Amino acid sequence: MRADARRNHERLLAEARAAFAAHGAEASLEDVARRAGVGIGTLYRHFPNRDALLGAVFEDAVTQLLARARELSRAPDPCSALVTWLGEMITHAGEYRGLARALMSVSRDGSSALARCSDPIREAGQTLLTRAQQAGAVRESVAITDLLQLTHAIALAAEENPEDDRLAARLLHLTWQGLTPTTT
Repeated sequence: MRADARRNHERLLAEARAAFAAHGAEASLEDVARRAGVGIGTLYRHFPNRDALLGAVFEDAVTQLLARARELSRAPDPCSALVTWLGEMITHAGEYRGLARALMSVSRDGSSALARCSDPIREAGQTLLTRAQQAGAVRESVAITDLLQLTHAIALAAEENPEDDRLAARLLHLTWQGLTPTTT
């Protein structure tokens, strides 16, 4: 990438982060381009659609979540490791209004640019889930795709109820209770 194109790319990402944080994932792309000092055509040359821009913005969080999953995969308690990571997933999905909804839609559209972020997350989560299942802490029938959808749904519920700062934690706890094997 030429130096001027690289500068435009970085300015677009910086302005997109700010716009998504302030106005959510549906923020005006025209406004992002204007604030970055470029035309909308330049934005679309770098990011062909909203999902591509969202994916690029979310990549930093994905890198952090993947590193955290690797760290937690060595934790002595696989159950705690999985719950901790899922909680961090919810936190990251809640950083930008509308991101949880966009992440939920990726499960139905693997061709989306945002799916680039989803695939490594799914693999990292599968590693943590498998460890928890092998330890007998999670039902064998639980699939990582379902678990990720649940975390996105929890993030979306928390986003819709910002006055209840404990909602996500309560919903994750309830979810966890439903995932553990029952003893009779």
